[in-house]
Amino acid sequence: MNIDGTTKVGHLAAEHPLATRVFARHGIDFCCGGGKPLGDVCAGRGLDLDTVIGEIEVEVERADEPETRWDEEPLTDLIDHILETYHASLREELPRLESMAAKVLRAHGDKEPEMLSELARVVGGLKAELEAHMLKEEQVLFPMIRAGQGRMAVDPVSVMEYEHEAAAAALRQLRELTDGYQVPEAACNTWRALWHGLADLERATHQHVHLENNILFPRALAGASA
Repeated sequence: MNIDGTTKVGHLAAEHPLATRVFARHGIDFCCGGGKPLGDVCAGRGLDLDTVIGEIEVEVERADEPETRWDEEPLTDLIDHILETYHASLREELPRLESMAAKVLRAHGDKEPEMLSELARVVGGLKAELEAHMLKEEQVLFPMIRAGQGRMAVDPVSVMEYEHEAAAAALRQLRELTDGYQVPEAACNTWRALWHGLADLERATHQHVHLENNILFPRALAGASA
């Protein structure tokens, strides 16, 4: 492995997918912030660069099976992976999370009225945004890439990247509202399930956006074969 402070976070996540475990552990943005050098990111978060690199090396060496290098696979296979792994699960998970957020607000709104009300609002807005976003990808951008027209997708890609930033901002707001998804001691089972579900949504979305921002979009715009 050849990693130093100048290595871009997104490039590192693409070349060594297990590095994303370390990034998630330290709150390092490897999707929308994938263009930043690792050294700058570590400095900004008060992390020791050598320690982070060491953790990445341990994760890669510990892997039982090689991770799929999506930067080397056909674009059509990557699109299929995104659809099957992320879009399909989001269509099931987003309504579930919205329903649980509303249920927790109804049952426990007297305990945390401002926080739970705002959380339900953000979850509902994120659901609507992501569902519309996925349709745009499935009906416009992905068909263009499959047809070998990736070089012509500058405008659709720009829109998708802008919407990724908006989703990332919503996820950051949810993390702040929930104090990092720390489950209150008196929380009911639905409240606990909601917090765990939102934390899983954050992790999956970071991976999802990373695959698009740092791998699919650049390769498609560069004219890579579908």
